Amino acid sequence: MGLIRAAFDAAKTTLADQWIEYYYCDSLSNEVLLKKGEKVVTSGSNTKASPNIITNGSGFAVNEGQALLIVEDGKIIEFSAEPGRFTWESSSEPSLFDNGFQGLKDSFRIFGKRFTMGGTPGKDQRVYFVNLKEIIDNKFGSASPMPYHDPMYRNIYIRYFGQYTFRIQDPVRFYANLSGNVSDVYTKTQLMQQCDAEFVNALDTALAECADQGYVFSDLPKKQMEIAHYMNDALDDAWNERRGMVVEMVAIQKVTPDEESRRRIEKIDDAIMMGDQRVAAGRLADAQATAMENAASNEAGAMNGFIGMGFAQQAGGMNASAMFQNLPPQENNPLFQGATTPQQPQGTSSAGWTCSCGAVNSGNFCSNCGKPNPNGPWTCSCGAKNTGNFCSNCGKKRPE
Repeated sequence: MGLIRAAFDAAKTTLADQWIEYYYCDSLSNEVLLKKGEKVVTSGSNTKASPNIITNGSGFAVNEGQALLIVEDGKIIEFSAEPGRFTWESSSEPSLFDNGFQGLKDSFRIFGKRFTMGGTPGKDQRVYFVNLKEIIDNKFGSASPMPYHDPMYRNIYIRYFGQYTFRIQDPVRFYANLSGNVSDVYTKTQLMQQCDAEFVNALDTALAECADQGYVFSDLPKKQMEIAHYMNDALDDAWNERRGMVVEMVAIQKVTPDEESRRRIEKIDDAIMMGDQRVAAGRLADAQATAMENAASNEAGAMNGFIGMGFAQQAGGMNASAMFQNLPPQENNPLFQGATTPQQPQGTSSAGWTCSCGAVNSGNFCSNCGKPNPNGPWTCSCGAKNTGNFCSNCGKKRPE
């Protein structure tokens, strides 16, 4: 009796498989990386067809940002990353509506094959849609402070966190080496369980490369594209070559040194700033002003406070006013490079001018004999104002 049942089931399942099917996948979310395609069911569809058999003439709709994979017995036999509608023309289960009677004869040959397998199809055929869009919102962070060889602060320890994006650029490798023959979907969560440790290790390598390039730790959030480039180099074998994935962008949103490194950085910054005499003089002036305020506010010891400040200066302590007097010219100070210095009028100097009578003057006329400054500005009889020895308007010589 079993043979009859098997023969009846074999005939029924094969005839059901001859209905032309249509496969479609809605837009894949940011969480879904791969989804098994299902046959579209309409009011006129045959619901008795085997779910994992693709009949010749079946249609496929591929949306933007998707790739189509056709898998037989776990092996990819066809794929398309081009959006549009496609027709399956080389199924191992030929349709009764294809090539006239030839298709019917082929179907009957399959009966015998299915009969020997108890009425089940001899091949497992599946359709998968792969998400080719940029997968965003992937968070990362350091569980503990990580060493960073900073070009300015040397060996410090930092914590960091941020987000990165990646993309599947080779769906064939992604399926073959990562997702496999899943029954429904393969999600980003499943991927992160396998790849998180690889990403963190590659990020450590990328940050070491940033340190070698001379990037100060506080500049790392600005180096998104550079870090992504270093990440892809570090992940080339694990992600690109083996799994068909590529990192698009790495955004480090915050970098903070640990407590010990922070104190060290503050000391170095203070030393750098105190190396500039103007900053040092300004800080000393602030400190002395604060000390004077504190002394003045102490009614009992105000005079003692001022006397103590005087003794400290006499004993070799630095006075702010003395520091300001010893400052180098602004033009030699890098803080003032590019600043303009007011120009002296032509024919004069900061020391003034010496009249023929011997008097030193700073104005346009001698304070002793009343003679005009021979190098100062003068007005010609034509009304033009000049600074040289001849009038720029009429050419007359400067009066003696």
